[in-house]
Amino acid sequence: MLLVFSAVAGASEPWTVEKMMDVKTIGNVQVSPDGEKVHFTVTRPVMTDEKSEYLTQIFLARTGGSGSVQLTRGEKSSTNPCWSPDGRQIAFTSSRSGKNNIWIIPTDGGEARRLTDLKMGVNRFRWSPDGSRIAFVSTDGKTDEEEKKSKGKDDARLVGHDKKMNHLWVVSVKCASGEFAQPRRLTEGNFSVGGFGWSADCRTIAFSHTPEPGSDHWPKSDISTVEVETGSVSGLLTSGAAEVSPVYSPDGKWLAFVKSEDPATWASTNDVYAINLSNGSTQPLARTFDRQPGIIGWSAESNGLYCSESRGTLTRIFNLPLDGKQPEYLDIGERVAGSISLNFPATHLGLTLQSTKTPVEVFTSALKKFSPVKQCNVNSGLSSDGLGRTETVNWKSRDGLAVEGLLTYPVGYEKGRSYPLLLVIHGGPTGVFRQGYIASQSVYPVAAFAAEGFAILRCNIRGSSGYGREFRYANYGDWGGMDYQDLMTGVDHLIDIGLADPERLGVMGWSYGGYMTSWIISQTKRFKAASIGAPVTNLMSFTGTTDIPSFIPDYFGTEFWEDPAPYRDHSAMFKISGATTPSLIQHGEKDIRVPFGQSLELYNALKRQNVEVEMVAYPREGHGLGEPKHRLDCALRNMDWFKRHLNNNR
Repeated sequence: MLLVFSAVAGASEPWTVEKMMDVKTIGNVQVSPDGEKVHFTVTRPVMTDEKSEYLTQIFLARTGGSGSVQLTRGEKSSTNPCWSPDGRQIAFTSSRSGKNNIWIIPTDGGEARRLTDLKMGVNRFRWSPDGSRIAFVSTDGKTDEEEKKSKGKDDARLVGHDKKMNHLWVVSVKCASGEFAQPRRLTEGNFSVGGFGWSADCRTIAFSHTPEPGSDHWPKSDISTVEVETGSVSGLLTSGAAEVSPVYSPDGKWLAFVKSEDPATWASTNDVYAINLSNGSTQPLARTFDRQPGIIGWSAESNGLYCSESRGTLTRIFNLPLDGKQPEYLDIGERVAGSISLNFPATHLGLTLQSTKTPVEVFTSALKKFSPVKQCNVNSGLSSDGLGRTETVNWKSRDGLAVEGLLTYPVGYEKGRSYPLLLVIHGGPTGVFRQGYIASQSVYPVAAFAAEGFAILRCNIRGSSGYGREFRYANYGDWGGMDYQDLMTGVDHLIDIGLADPERLGVMGWSYGGYMTSWIISQTKRFKAASIGAPVTNLMSFTGTTDIPSFIPDYFGTEFWEDPAPYRDHSAMFKISGATTPSLIQHGEKDIRVPFGQSLELYNALKRQNVEVEMVAYPREGHGLGEPKHRLDCALRNMDWFKRHLNNNR
């Protein structure tokens, strides 16, 4: 039986978990060099008896708003589209012939051709400014000897050795019909390449790199350059800070990059800098509100950089002048932006926009007169009808700190009546709840919860992004302390105003949200049910098994062998005696960020105390659920769990 979800459900139908699967995801928005077209990707779930996967294809639209056409098709995804500098071709990656390789398709029609044929595939790529070549990153493969031993099962592995690095390659886009281009490797050595950018004259590529691959090593990121013709590498930026995201200016005189504080910390404080390539001097640009700017690209005049970052529950896009003056903001209204990009040569901006009641769609605007215009109707047929109203709410925590959250009212809300309340906690802990479409796919289905008569509170507690550096670092050394009080005072606030029924409270969260949920059930019995996703439950065993072992020591200022007290005092596993809250635990079996054993520790502790507990293991899944059947299952179980335990039979 084929289950391909499509957004055609009638507006009068109530929102359900299944209907939320109808909402398509949009990404990779980029305006053509002449500003007349825009490409983007659309992702939808495909579920059959044999399949459970997300399929992504590339679409093309004219910026006049005349509608869109599908550019790629097939049973394999096509991702990461990028315009050629002349606008005549689009390069993209696809695994339609095995590993993810680069393909090129003409924009005026015709079949795509595969440019590369690498056994290890391509991670990311960029066109050269003259359009003659593409630079890309690929992971080193097994040596012939390693392949031989693997086939013969003589493959014992020495942990921490023979790590496969990511390195830069370059390939000409011109090759004979029916043949693959022959790429040339640019970098070698004991470092792993991250982001990179071409110089304006196509002679040099600047790239960030870490001493080892993997997420734990980003604080050691430096920037070097490589000469494209010779492969000669020169160090450019080396310090105790993390330097990333190198971008050359269009006039070739500057190189911008993002630099962290020295030393780098996991809550991440960053600023934008620029190097004057004529004299080597480095200058900082103005500090931004949250000090977490992401570079979008240079202005066409090379006198500033467009950037974005979270501001509370919204997104802000701005130009950072090269002369150090304060940011100049673009007006996108009370909406959340994503997939933000500049075309070449920086005349137009492409992005997605959404709000709590309007689904994500593609928008573009000229920069000289900024006014985003919607360019497609990917999620047409979805309406704001039947969605619970969402608004920001504010309260004071126990220590007087101002905290903000998003409150979604139950559908059909009646003033003066109290409702069952679901508390949802984000991950990170530097995540942030923003005013995105509440019916987007989620393991915690806000729109469906509201349709079933629940009120939902999503709190941006201390430690969250979007509220400035001091707020983001306010939970250092204090997980389960005042961040816990931020949550409890938020719940108390909704009880005090008569909205929340104190006898019908539920709580849920994933990752750090799972940490907080497991902590909550070890601290209070006020919640009638909990759903705990991929939780950190034991800071000591987590640190010893995760792929980011420097994470908790950064937050708590010590290693567990030097001072085990904070690891013990802030772990649910050492406080779990006497817990009674019925708990649903959900976790991917292949999770290396928060290993599966973290949930097993909690499950066995609750089960041995005769607490009502269920644990669901999702095969093949990592830290997030990437298969649609698993996401659907996870959300349906959460809905059933809270309806059952909060006596909500609406």
